[in-house]
Amino acid sequence: NIEKNKKIKDRSGIDREFDIYWEFEIGGHTYRSVIECKDYSSPVSIEKIDAFIGKTNDIPGLKLIYATRTGYQSGAKIKAEQHNIQLLVIRDQQAQDWVDDDGTPLLKSIHFKMTAILPPRIINFNVHVDKEWFYSQNEYTENTLPYLFKTELSDAIFIRNISKGEKYSIHDLSRLLMKKVDNMVYGENIYAEKIDNGYIENANSSVKMKIKGYDCTYIYRKPIEDVSIIDFSEQIKAIVEDFITGKKKWVLKNGIVK
Repeated sequence: NIEKNKKIKDRSGIDREFDIYWEFEIGGHTYRSVIECKDYSSPVSIEKIDAFIGKTNDIPGLKLIYATRTGYQSGAKIKAEQHNIQLLVIRDQQAQDWVDDDGTPLLKSIHFKMTAILPPRIINFNVHVDKEWFYSQNEYTENTLPYLFKTELSDAIFIRNISKGEKYSIHDLSRLLMKKVDNMVYGENIYAEKIDNGYIENANSSVKMKIKGYDCTYIYRKPIEDVSIIDFSEQIKAIVEDFITGKKKWVLKNGIVK
């Protein structure tokens, strides 16, 4: 149970107001804490701690906590230690927060570098028809030749190299060029391949033509690089540090305390 601006009566029946009152029960015992939260422009003096002690003297059973952003004077620290008052400093993160006790730097950010390697893009493709075969057959003519694959997409037109036992679509050739071309350079290039025994054909081989090879013009672009950064420091809302012991807690923006 946490309450703000809580008023508690002391032994004299006088209401004493505290910035935060925190009450909880563990193992059948009730624990009560009062917290004074002050946003002073300078370190808290011993007089402020004396006033806190006087304010709580007539209210038994309280755990006393003082919190500020600016730290405490040496006298205030000594006085607080003598009266078991916990002194907290609520501050922004600092460079030393990202180093552990033995001096080892803590991981503050992760950089994810992603490289997308794009396959070559074929912009022009030419087949070299086996003229001897072409003029020896009667199924296709020079007039019908330009229309054989006109309605087909690139993934439905295949190169079948019988000599090498290969069959691949013109669409797949873009990816295969990465293996076929040694030391591929960026920019516009030409690749040519001779075929001793092969055809260009449709998916079911109902239309096919014997070829001597092919050539293609392609563009090979540089890889696209992208860097994503996860900065853990951006998740930190505040550091709560015990001024006496030096121990600290991290308060995240999502409300989690670590």
